[in-house]
Order: sequence, then C-alpha cells, then structure tokens
Amino acid sequence: MDTTDLKKKAERLRTLHKGPGILALCNVWDAASARIVEEAGFAALATSSAGIAFSLGYPDGQRVSREEMAEAVARITRAVAVPVTADMESGYGPAPEAAAETVRSALAAGAVGINLEDAHGDREFFDVALQVERVRAAREAADRAGVPLLINARTDVYLAGKGTPAEQFTEAVRRANAYHQAGADCLFLPGVADADVIERLVREIHGPINILAGPGTPPLRELERMGVRRVSLGSGPMRATMALTREIARELAKTGSYAALTRHTIPYREANRLFERHEGSR
Repeated sequence: MDTTDLKKKAERLRTLHKGPGILALCNVWDAASARIVEEAGFAALATSSAGIAFSLGYPDGQRVSREEMAEAVARITRAVAVPVTADMESGYGPAPEAAAETVRSALAAGAVGINLEDAHGDREFFDVALQVERVRAAREAADRAGVPLLINARTDVYLAGKGTPAEQFTEAVRRANAYHQAGADCLFLPGVADADVIERLVREIHGPINILAGPGTPPLRELERMGVRRVSLGSGPMRATMALTREIARELAKTGSYAALTRHTIPYREANRLFERHEGSR
C-alpha cells in the first residue's frame, strides 16, 4: 500500500473520531471477520490483539511477535477497503525505539492507527515519563513516514484494579492527559463501565476517549451523550465466535445433531462472495 493511500485512510480515520456521531468499532481478528464487519456497514475496523493471538494459538499478553502480529494485520488490511487501526499491544519492547519500530511495522502492514498500551507482563506499568517518550517516538515515526497515524494510547489503570476508586481515577486521568500531551490522539480506558465515572473521565481528560464495551457498559447512544468519542468491543466478538464453535462441537459430540450449526451458519455461496471482489488484488 503506497503512502498516498495510507495518508487518505489515516485522514478518514481521524475524521471519524471527530463526529458528529460516536465511532463504534466491532473488533476483528482475521480476513473473514474483517469482511463480515465491513459488509455490515462499519466505516473503519479495529483489530483485537487477543483475538489474533487466539487465532494463532497463543494466549493474550504480547506472546505474539511483532512480525507475526504485523502479518496478521496485513491480511486484514488487504481484505478490506476501509481504514484499519491495529492493536499493537505495548509496542514489543520498553524502549521508545521499539514503539517507533512497531509504528513502522503497522504502517507497512497497511494499518493507519494503533493501540499502544502502558502496561506489560502481568499488569506491570511503564513509568509515565517512559510511556510519554514511547508515545512521542511513535508519533515521530509516523510523521517521518508522512502518514497522520492515529495513536490510541491505552492505560490499564482500571483493568489492574489497584488502589481505591479515587486513586484509580486520579491515575487514569494523569496518564491519559500525559499521553495526549505527548501526541496521542485518543485515550483508551478499558475496564471502566460506571456511567458516573465515565462522565467524569470525559470532563477531566483533554482528548477523545475510547471505552471498551462489556457487561454493564452503558448503551452506545448513552455513551455518545456523555461525550465518549469511540467504543470498541475488544476480543468480545472473537470469544463469542469461540463460544458458538464450542456449542456446535459439544452438540455434535454429545447428541450427534447439528441444530447450532444450521441455526447460525452463513451459506457457503454468501461466504465465498465476501472474498470474490478482492481475489484479483492478492
């Protein structure tokens, strides 16, 4: 994919973060899920690092190498026409140069946005000053490539669950604002679902915020009313697909019947048509 095409897609992704409506992202993990979500009418796609890891036979948590992740992202970007933002975990190394190299890998794979986490291993956090340098290095790498890559800086303060609710809020705001000042375009706060807390985060964070949808999360339109700019589903769609596959497998093993399979399956011809328009580009 040439720089001109990447630039156009990056600018389109940036526009989608500005509204007027909230940007909803149904995360994908391979070419098939990407085509299904694109066909449903979504204007942009986001990958799930956990979903990709599971599909490649790894547990989540940056067990997939940068190279393998970029290859998976490239298969997704080749399958669709809409902009793709890639979950590149915590950048595959603590040094700012590792974050820069991750940006270069994402761009080479055709992505025009990235997630960059501030925690690694078992919820071990990078120092804020170091994470700021990593965000800056990511921004500089994109600028040198001539692509206005959208950086979605993620903080795992709420996922880690350390400290009191007040301490979590203060730390999440501190980190998010520092990352925004360093060049992040959007601030991702997975693990928070309480409406009052979300409203306060929107007021205190000086940039668009991304909420991870899950049990207890307010509906999309309510989040939009609060001022949330982006909502994503993370590994949820992949795990739901795993649950359906498990249901099909258990039913076949236990009863020898196919009710779950016949109830939910996309017809073969329809599935094949999803990829026919891309055949000539591969």
